[in-house]
Amino acid sequence: MKTVTAAVVGAGHAGLAMSHHLARHGIDHVILERGEVANAWRHQRWDSLRLLTPNWQTRLPGQAYAGPEPHGFMGMAELIGFLDDYARGLSAPLHTGTEVVSVRQAENGYLVVTNQGDWRCRAVVIATGACRLPVVPALAADLPPWVNSLTPLDYRNPGQLAPGGVLVVGASATGVQLADEIQRSGRPVTLAVGEHLRLPRRYRGRDIQWWLEQAGMLDQRFDEVEDLTRARRQPSPQLLGSTEPLDLDLNALSERGVRLVGRLVGLAGTRLQFSGSLAVHCQAADLKLARLLDNLDAWASVHDCHTTLPAPERSAPTRVPQRPCLGLDLAAGEIKTVLWATGFRPDFSWLEVPVFDARGRLLHDGGVVAPGLYAMGLPFMRRRKSGAIHGADDDARELSAHLAAWLARAGRRHASFA
Repeated sequence: MKTVTAAVVGAGHAGLAMSHHLARHGIDHVILERGEVANAWRHQRWDSLRLLTPNWQTRLPGQAYAGPEPHGFMGMAELIGFLDDYARGLSAPLHTGTEVVSVRQAENGYLVVTNQGDWRCRAVVIATGACRLPVVPALAADLPPWVNSLTPLDYRNPGQLAPGGVLVVGASATGVQLADEIQRSGRPVTLAVGEHLRLPRRYRGRDIQWWLEQAGMLDQRFDEVEDLTRARRQPSPQLLGSTEPLDLDLNALSERGVRLVGRLVGLAGTRLQFSGSLAVHCQAADLKLARLLDNLDAWASVHDCHTTLPAPERSAPTRVPQRPCLGLDLAAGEIKTVLWATGFRPDFSWLEVPVFDARGRLLHDGGVVAPGLYAMGLPFMRRRKSGAIHGADDDARELSAHLAAWLARAGRRHASFA
């Protein structure tokens, strides 16, 4: 039985950032990773994927992008290299190929069982990511056998798809990117659209991320919002990281020939059924975008940069078909593949601690799960930017300080009983 003060589960950006700050507090710890550093980025992303945040925003504690293209967007190979370099600079032992089988409470801490042996520790940091498992509706199991079904974790490029039409279900960042790439490959694409968040790539001459960061919106804290549950479930914005700053909203997709339909709501026999709410969802996204841009313009005025930037501008409203398609019969043979861009969820099946709500969701207060148990890298965990690479530094700094203080208090209590 090996012992250590803290175990960090996961060697993605969140776990690596936490290791950096634990070391600054002098807390001995190990990093346990089922595969390799940045394992999901290496093995569960499509070939052409780039980060949605510009290179200047790609930073971890003690390391920032220093390359020649600060306004570009990292592809997967570059990002993996960035994280590999960062991991090599950490002082903590990194155990790759070490899958955590279970974590459960034990005397004075936790027992971490892995396929490479067990660890006894005072504290555990969960940094396994929010996108381990795809969320796929139950009706996917009822698709006819001649229709291929896959998720973004399986998809690599259009060449792996069968000839014929593709239905992409979901119009957040993943869905619009895949719909665009597959349409450009020559396959006709139908995109099923539900609630979504529309953003321009650039606004008034600056990347939208510059605006969100400068205006302080990405630093909004979890204890400052009225409906935190809804904020944490907000869809990822319709953005594209590309060599040229391009918008990728529904107007751009429909101009390229993508057919827009409403949210997929059912399957009756071989007939897919779509909601008639396409226009409603698009109008809601347009209104949210207009409010956001109004707020950004107001911020620019207050901070005396309104006159130094190009004039305010507004995108055209989302165009939707006057008579949207409400159903497609798969028996007609038009759709050969369904790609489920319907979101992801974390996998905590190995966590044998009573810290879940009735729906199986991890309960935490800004990443503090239970005494000695912490989380990192979850959506809007402590701040609106928590799920992004550049959001890990602030969260890890605060949670490592909380962990250090908890260890000190627990040590004093232990000493008083000795």
